[in-house]
Amino acid sequence: MAKPATMVIFLVIALSIAHLPSLLAGTGRPRVIIVGAGISGILAEAGTTDILILEATDHIGGRMRKQSFARINVEIGANWVEGVNGGKMNPIWPIVNSTLKLRNFRSDFNNLTQNVYRDCEFTLYCFGCVQMHAMAILPNGPSSPVDMAVDYFTYDYEFAEPPRVTSLQNTVPLPTFTDFGDDTYFVADQRGYESVVHYLAGQYLNADDKSGNIADARLKLNKVVREISYSSTGVTVKTEDNSTYQADYVMVSASLGVLQSDLIQFKPQLPAWKILAIYQFDMAVYTKIFVKFPKKFWPEGAGREFFLYASTRRGYYAVWQEFEKQYPDANVLLVTVTDEESRRIEQQPDNQTKAEIMEVLRSMFPDEDVPDATDILVPRWWSDRFFQGSFSNWPIGVSRYEYDQLRAPVGRVYFTGEHTSERYNGYVHGAYLAGIDSAEILINCAQKKMCKYNVRGKHD
Repeated sequence: MAKPATMVIFLVIALSIAHLPSLLAGTGRPRVIIVGAGISGILAEAGTTDILILEATDHIGGRMRKQSFARINVEIGANWVEGVNGGKMNPIWPIVNSTLKLRNFRSDFNNLTQNVYRDCEFTLYCFGCVQMHAMAILPNGPSSPVDMAVDYFTYDYEFAEPPRVTSLQNTVPLPTFTDFGDDTYFVADQRGYESVVHYLAGQYLNADDKSGNIADARLKLNKVVREISYSSTGVTVKTEDNSTYQADYVMVSASLGVLQSDLIQFKPQLPAWKILAIYQFDMAVYTKIFVKFPKKFWPEGAGREFFLYASTRRGYYAVWQEFEKQYPDANVLLVTVTDEESRRIEQQPDNQTKAEIMEVLRSMFPDEDVPDATDILVPRWWSDRFFQGSFSNWPIGVSRYEYDQLRAPVGRVYFTGEHTSERYNGYVHGAYLAGIDSAEILINCAQKKMCKYNVRGKHD
């Protein structure tokens, strides 16, 4: 589901002077330049003055982003805290639930599986059929539209890509759920899930007393990094507006999709092993389409938050969610598409997408008076040059060795983001923990002179 967290790659990296005594005293330049203001670079302490954050957009939060729609704020990126109520504490959960007290609701996927026989009909409309049908799927793939919808819910809805390209050997069972618990909580707060990022950034960046917004000279918005030059003595970062910044180190938290594009040029070019590692992984696309109606016509009540549409075409408007609890009386449905369907829909006009959705809904509810949708919101993460996708996926044929290479520094250039988290890639907590890990690697080199990063052998 939307991860990015799910989704999101933000840096709230702060390198404390106490942790990083200046190696180049008197230069007047920051110790570290951080490229990107998502969640994936949590490093340190309030009061830090030796950093500079360059963010390409006009806001912080990365893929944790709310947007106004139908008189409510909805999450177009990361939406869930995934992995709760288990043996270990998901680091995002106490911030959401206790510190900020963001409105959140436990998603009832379990109820979906418990209503298999009673609610599932072998027609185009399928509500409640998940695990029971999944067990009946043939080894060579789904044998019917219903099986395909279930297969899609089980795999594509989680990874944003089909199982034929996803390394299930390395991802199933998902460490997020085995480590932190099986429960998932949907954040539906008008302050936005991005409040987590603002809270973390506020630990070391100054905020405006009246608005509460970050107002700190160390954070520069609308700064599109186009070139990173690095040497044995420092780094130089150039932005699209012809500004130049110098530092001792640079931490790159740009998404995997951006790294795979030509948005940022590295000088000298990154070594072959690094480039290969970057291109070994997939940048998946996960699109949450919100649709507003003048009235409700869909099922509501216990166990009816999610329902499936079984088509002969995989992932064709397959997974639906209603918001009876989250946004009462909003009359909004959410339908999720991924992968090729996401790319197709991003390239077509919204009115065409709305027409396709209306056709699907009227086939799902032939006995209901289904009114025309009054509004639609189609996020376009794949088309956005500052993200170029939603979150990373672990493809078949890629091992932990490539993950080590993906997060390994190159000289004074360090990398962080959910895509560098071997265990929790694609999740908000993965971005958070990856930031901590990347920061420790940098600190070990800058302070302790432990600059050798060990990459495991290919078959270890």
